[in-house]
Amino acid sequence: MLTKRDIELAHPDAFDFAFGNLPEVKQAEFTRHLSSCPHCQKVLDEYSDIGRIIKNLPPHVEPPADLEDRTVAAMVAALAEQRTTTDRRPDTEDQVVTRLYPRPERQQLSEPETRVQPIPQFQPPAGDETELRPSPAGPSAAAEPQAPPVVKPLPVWRRSGGRLAAIAAVAAAIITAAIAIPLSLLGSGPATVIPLSATTAAKVSGFGAATGQATARQDASGSWDITLTVQHLRNFEDAKWYQCWYVSTQRGQVASAGTFLVPDNGSGTFSMTSAVDPHDFSAMEITVGPPNKDGALAGTVILSGQPL
Repeated sequence: MLTKRDIELAHPDAFDFAFGNLPEVKQAEFTRHLSSCPHCQKVLDEYSDIGRIIKNLPPHVEPPADLEDRTVAAMVAALAEQRTTTDRRPDTEDQVVTRLYPRPERQQLSEPETRVQPIPQFQPPAGDETELRPSPAGPSAAAEPQAPPVVKPLPVWRRSGGRLAAIAAVAAAIITAAIAIPLSLLGSGPATVIPLSATTAAKVSGFGAATGQATARQDASGSWDITLTVQHLRNFEDAKWYQCWYVSTQRGQVASAGTFLVPDNGSGTFSMTSAVDPHDFSAMEITVGPPNKDGALAGTVILSGQPL
């Protein structure tokens, strides 16, 4: 049996000689080499039968130039005939499946009611939906109703070439529409930067070195994504929370952008979401205090800044 080492040590022309592809000018030289090379002899013993088969193959013949066109035309005609026969034939399989598995009546689904959720009371989320609060928030919103499950009927597949072509056309249209969505809808608007510095109250409370910066950017849905970075705050664990606020002139209106807790090193970056435009408010404030239960602005103002 031919081994891997035999193949590696055999002459490069051994396989061409076995398959009859070696030029005549090299055959005499290789024949002299073959008499003293056991590796090449093993190649010939292994592949000589295959070489004879290859030599006896009929010559290559080019197909007619119009063969492809005639084949495609025949296939189109056959599919058209099959579609006509299928459309005339009673839909027996569909009737059987419908009788065994009757389709349920389509249920009218009501649109879920949009409700504003209050600020969480136990653990601050990464992002909180914002609500304008001229005064402490009212009663908690009721839980959203769950949509009833939709029962889908058993699909019945037809062997009709026409229907399969229609399905493929619809899928292609859906893919094309998805690709054609303007990339601008997936992007985000210009950023609003709000530098934050320590307040006088912060310096009195031992937060004199605290700094921060907020970057607000409007997304395609109209909401504002906020990236807040703070340094040199203190970790109070669950005893006190930090909360980000938008504050209007004369503090007539406030809007919470979310709550957060800092790690032991007092620095971190947090992502929050707000429904309000930062340009509608004159300042942003970061407060610290016990978990806020009524949604009103409370606690010590540690950082403050105005949108640029």
